[in-house]
Amino acid sequence: MGRFPLLSLGGFLLMYPALLVAAPAEDVRLFVRDATRNGHLQLPGRFWHITDLHLDASYHLADDPTKVCLSSKGAPAANAGPYGDFLCDSPYSLIQSAFNHMNHMTPQADFIIWTGDSPPHVPAFELSTDLVIQAIGNMSETIRGHFPTLPVFPALGNHDYWPQDQMPGSANAIYQAVAKLWAPWLQDEALRTLGEGGFYSQLARPGLRVICLNTILYYGPDKATANDTDPAGQFLWLQGTLERAAQNLEKVFIIAHVPVGYLPFTRDVTAIRKRHNERLVYIFRKYSHVITGHFYGHTHRDSVMVLLDEEGKPVNSIFVSPAVTPIKSVSEPYSNNPAFRMAFYDAKDFSLLDIWQYYLNLTEANERRRADWRREYVMSEAFGLEDLRPQSLLQLALSFRLPQATSFDKYFSHFMVSYDERIRCRDACKLNQVCAMLHLDDRGYSKCLRGRSLQDSNVLL
Repeated sequence: MGRFPLLSLGGFLLMYPALLVAAPAEDVRLFVRDATRNGHLQLPGRFWHITDLHLDASYHLADDPTKVCLSSKGAPAANAGPYGDFLCDSPYSLIQSAFNHMNHMTPQADFIIWTGDSPPHVPAFELSTDLVIQAIGNMSETIRGHFPTLPVFPALGNHDYWPQDQMPGSANAIYQAVAKLWAPWLQDEALRTLGEGGFYSQLARPGLRVICLNTILYYGPDKATANDTDPAGQFLWLQGTLERAAQNLEKVFIIAHVPVGYLPFTRDVTAIRKRHNERLVYIFRKYSHVITGHFYGHTHRDSVMVLLDEEGKPVNSIFVSPAVTPIKSVSEPYSNNPAFRMAFYDAKDFSLLDIWQYYLNLTEANERRRADWRREYVMSEAFGLEDLRPQSLLQLALSFRLPQATSFDKYFSHFMVSYDERIRCRDACKLNQVCAMLHLDDRGYSKCLRGRSLQDSNVLL
């Protein structure tokens, strides 16, 4: 504790006594470290981020491995156990085990961010509007049952509609249904825009506003909005909301399901349509002094991005959280272990300080028939970062360009949530990852790729 001379561990625990009885010693050490930055006591804000639950209610252990779950689409789930299989979406036991672990953690969070996707990956004929609403309702009630007093800020995912991906830019049965399901968490104005367009804004605490976007409206497979310049008027609403936040001296967290920027596991593919991505990047740059963090899901993988302004200055930190579901297709070389995270932020300026990432080793849990969730990493310690502000993330991404950067292997292992440490990402794979981390717009990303190598990829500084 030598870094923090003004506050002893004992003195801190007297001020925060719940840690004495409920938290592991390592959690106490890390929490004290984050709470005593700069040598004085300042409890950091903290929130849970969960995403991509993808409940498969059909999951069961069966003699025929092709019948274990509908989400395997007939592929044999040969390693199925009580907590799932890598070819299946989440059984209820897996989701319950995650929430049980979160619920017993101390320190507890200020709120929960939940970035969508409750139904399973199954063919459209296996679902309906009513079944999708039931799945969202089931997960909403499960979260509320485990965390009855915590505020929750939920977002809609591309599977939270039927047929999947086809969200319209106007009111519909699912928007109206979730406005009722989420009424215990959201205020009237938020529920109004949620019911009309699937997006909303609400204060999380004094000075901090959550803006929840419906990025499915910009998602490539969404034929309902393919020809719309501003589906549901969300761009206009977003700019107005950010402008009012600036006038009111508020800071903003952006949350959504599908992220902004480029997908890190492929080449030259934006997560949303390119034209809509460019417009979002423009808005985010314009209001980067208001926005202090972005939080997304959808990819099922763990990644970060840093938004640069047009001069190359880092202005926003962006985090994509890995999924609870472990599913992958038969052809994919890797998946992710189930995961959730706690994020820590500065209680004064609302900038990001740290992430504690938790995961379940699915193979081990099935073998032991016990869900031992544990911390996979603490981001600041894993990469030697002072905090997770934009400048820190920029330096991290730039360090990955070096050929001797062993820290990238650690990053890629985290990307897969410790699925298989033998898998390496080299050459074109690494270029895709780093260019996606550093460049969210077409101009910067294309220039990065044209460098052909990380050493001369012309990253703006």
